Amino acid sequence: MSIVQFARKRHSTKAFDPSRKIPEGVIAELRELLRLSPSSVNSQPWHFVLASTEAGKARVAKAAEAGYPYNIPKIVNASHVLVLCARTAISEAHLEALLAQEEHDGRFVNAEAKAGQRGSRLMYSNLHRYELKDAQHWMEKQVYLALGTLLLGAASLEIDAVPMEGFNAKVLDEELGLRDKGFTSVVLAGLGYSGADDFNAKLPKSRLTDATVFTDI
Repeated sequence: MSIVQFARKRHSTKAFDPSRKIPEGVIAELRELLRLSPSSVNSQPWHFVLASTEAGKARVAKAAEAGYPYNIPKIVNASHVLVLCARTAISEAHLEALLAQEEHDGRFVNAEAKAGQRGSRLMYSNLHRYELKDAQHWMEKQVYLALGTLLLGAASLEIDAVPMEGFNAKVLDEELGLRDKGFTSVVLAGLGYSGADDFNAKLPKSRLTDATVFTDI
């Protein structure tokens, strides 16, 4: 099956089969897909919390109790739930850790290449920190790149998924101790297998036409 066929087939799962669990080998592939996600200047300003136990999913579900109860079944009945988080600040320590990892992975042919990467990433980081003053928004954009990678990757592995913005980030951050670690929750993703009550699985996919969403120049 081609990547486009997987994109046509995938849907936002409205009800999971709680009796089915994703094999650990498949979870390992999804973890690696997230780790390999693209980000602006390779900033990787994210952290992912994976809930696979009933207790873990119940902790995540607390964030949906007030205002978003319709998402509770999608959390507790999913095989796994991911909390995709963004950093709360672009720290110098994180920038240096990125550079050290790139050097370890053989990204720099010489000292000039390393200095160039440091300067380029610092330029963009400072642009968002001090000039545009939208660093949090910029980092959250990178998290959504990871979410897109996850959703299409899950479909290619025949895993059903649903992204969820309907939750209280303050509640979840406190429950998981995220802010003390320098992170904040941005979006959730339920992963598993479509259940009998998943009405969306039976509906045709609907998107605007090619002519509407593209301009050729």
